[in-house]
Amino acid sequence: MSTNTVEDYGWASTEGPTSCGYVTPRVLNELTALKVKRVLDLGSGNGTLCGHMAARGFNVCGVDYDQAGVDLGRQRHPGVRFHRFGVQDDPAELLAMEAPFDAVVSTEVIEHLYSPHLLPAFARAVLAPNGKLIITTPYHGYLKNLALALADKWDHHHTVLWHGGHIKFWSRKTITELLESQGFKVQRFGGVGRVPYLWKSMVIVATRQP
Repeated sequence: MSTNTVEDYGWASTEGPTSCGYVTPRVLNELTALKVKRVLDLGSGNGTLCGHMAARGFNVCGVDYDQAGVDLGRQRHPGVRFHRFGVQDDPAELLAMEAPFDAVVSTEVIEHLYSPHLLPAFARAVLAPNGKLIITTPYHGYLKNLALALADKWDHHHTVLWHGGHIKFWSRKTITELLESQGFKVQRFGGVGRVPYLWKSMVIVATRQP
């Protein structure tokens, strides 16, 4: 299967993406509830979420395939370890530098990937036994899809004019199928942003299976 990659997502600022406003609090709450210590941010962008996790006392590492994002993360958060890796890379190379993680977080990343199965596969490889995976991605369910169509927002929402933009559109069913096919068991599902079932994004917590 193709593993086409985008090397430049346009990171030029240390400001976090708008999704951080509604995604970050939920991710931090989930990590706290899970009582984990070592956390990998898979697709860390410019390091904004890594900074928030480190401030909450987690032992944080960030990886991203965009070198500009990695450089910005190192610049703003010198206490966090950043490495340049993509999900298509060999996770053994990361484990040569880092011990296995208690949790992997990946926020608003999987919708950008040509080969999305590589993300949970990479996460599983670097997680300790019974490790946790937290994924957020834009939510697509019947009511939201209907609302987009009725409001004539389909072209705007699914724009093809954004280089490196969204190319996969996930529902609860499809993201669950993907994760379970790659050796995870979904434990929790919820939404953030807007009212229920018109959520901006969904949050999935899954456990690495033996």
